[in-house]
Amino acid sequence: MSNYRYEIIIYYSNIDGCYIAEVPELAGCIADGNNYNDCLSNIKIVIDEWIETATELGRTIPSPKCRKLEYA
Repeated sequence: MSNYRYEIIIYYSNIDGCYIAEVPELAGCIADGNNYNDCLSNIKIVIDEWIETATELGRTIPSPKCRKLEYA
């Protein structure tokens, strides 16, 4: 697994009965898991697969966006 810096959003889905992870910068990059840690591990695998597939297809890989946090 590579050390990418993409934003990962993880939430619990009552409908699905599991945790869901999404990577907004990588369209369709979604994973699930029975618990938070499994979900995080799974999305890291899917990020690698997403980038590998996009590379094979000659598609552009979005650069991770960084949020600038400012504290008062």
